[in-house]
Amino acid sequence: MKASRLILTCALVVAGASPVAAASGATPSKISGSTALALAGVIAPLSPQLSGAERKAMAMLFAANSDIPYKKPIVVTADRIVCRTGNVDITVRSCEVTFGKKIRNVNGATANEIFATEALAGVPSDGAAGSNFESLSRLSCTIDPNAIRQKDGSGADCTFEPGN
Repeated sequence: MKASRLILTCALVVAGASPVAAASGATPSKISGSTALALAGVIAPLSPQLSGAERKAMAMLFAANSDIPYKKPIVVTADRIVCRTGNVDITVRSCEVTFGKKIRNVNGATANEIFATEALAGVPSDGAAGSNFESLSRLSCTIDPNAIRQKDGSGADCTFEPGN
């Protein structure tokens, strides 16, 4: 397994690409399926842009209940998400989520959930002086409850730019 990873990394370097450089450039990343639903699912409860019905629908979908009364597509957006965990002070877990002029700061389990979901979505981690950071900007997820109800893997798509 390690040999195949090494070969892939060497092939990418020879081709002029690097997995980290590709993930951290200004090129938008696209994810879909369960990872997109998870990313939208951890951000939706914080969003001042969603209606109560949309937040409830997102919570139900994220809790594996696709039989929801809400039928319209839900768009979950955030201008910027910056999360930090500590590797010296291991109790540190925080995220700053920006929605337009509104900034939401979360700590603890909620921040850990966002940090882990960003990693799952391919957002690269960066370290500095006892901290690990993950950040993304221009998050836009479209969640379609009608497509998700089909249980064919469709219905959740996100785009974002890794880094600040």
